[in-house]
Amino acid sequence: MIQEPDDRGASLPEPVRDHLGQQLRGALPVAEKPSFLGDAPVDDTFAPQLRRLETRLKTHEEGTEAVGQALDKILDALGVNPDEPRRG
Repeated sequence: MIQEPDDRGASLPEPVRDHLGQQLRGALPVAEKPSFLGDAPVDDTFAPQLRRLETRLKTHEEGTEAVGQALDKILDALGVNPDEPRRG
């Protein structure tokens, strides 16, 4: 059975599809791989800003943890248990 070109179910033979696919892949630019799986590749112009943001977030997280540990030590030194209900 010969399919007409205007047939909705018509498709190209496999060798033609392979050849066209190779040509298309060669013509399209290949994007750089992202740093983490699922991340979109980021333009290099944003790299310095992203590094600064990552540094700020890491510093904030580490600082918050350090303050929490220091407060726990102070409360322990004073004999205060923050989980106990206050008497008042």
